[in-house]
Amino acid sequence: MSELLPLFLNLTGRAVVLVGGGPVATAKLRQLLAADADVRVIAPEVTDEIAATPGIIVERRPFEPADLDAAWLVVAAATPDVNRQVAEAAETRRLFVNAVDDPANASAFLSGVVRRDGVTLAISTSGAAPALTALLREGFDALLPRDLARWMWQSRASRAAWRRDGVPMEARKPRLLQALNDLYDRSAEGAIHAEKSVRAVSALAAGERGPRVPWLNAPEDSWL
Repeated sequence: MSELLPLFLNLTGRAVVLVGGGPVATAKLRQLLAADADVRVIAPEVTDEIAATPGIIVERRPFEPADLDAAWLVVAAATPDVNRQVAEAAETRRLFVNAVDDPANASAFLSGVVRRDGVTLAISTSGAAPALTALLREGFDALLPRDLARWMWQSRASRAAWRRDGVPMEARKPRLLQALNDLYDRSAEGAIHAEKSVRAVSALAAGERGPRVPWLNAPEDSWL
């Protein structure tokens, strides 16, 4: 498989078709609702949780290709045969389809996600190793600082100042790292916290210790 393009979608108010009604489909429904998608579930039978979920459409019947006509995205969480039907119908309509645990019928892959204080991290193994995706997600969740909201506030304020003052792109990352370090006082507790969070991240970003971490070395437009 070729390399995937990591992409975050704005699904707010957009139609998403979820084919399948079992436990896996139920888990995917939670993700879609967290993104404020307008979800329609199609399956002969659905779990109690799906049936009781407000604000969605549930159609208890087999999938039909025309079900995708108005969709922006489709998630197939049914049997392999049904997933294949969904993938074929999606291909003719130029729709991306996430086929759960079925890479052969998928053109989009949902990821392990960490969401905290306005920051979203997504990890994918292209559908080949979901257990590793989950393990990495837990690792990144543990790595993130407990006061990430302060980092977000400082980053937003710094961005506004940089744009106002015309600070060049190449100067922004080191300035942000310094500003994050400056959030912490020099008390014993503050110094320990800084050592465990900002300084560790700074060292990784600069390649001073261990392998470089890709999400700390993204294209400079991520610092706009």
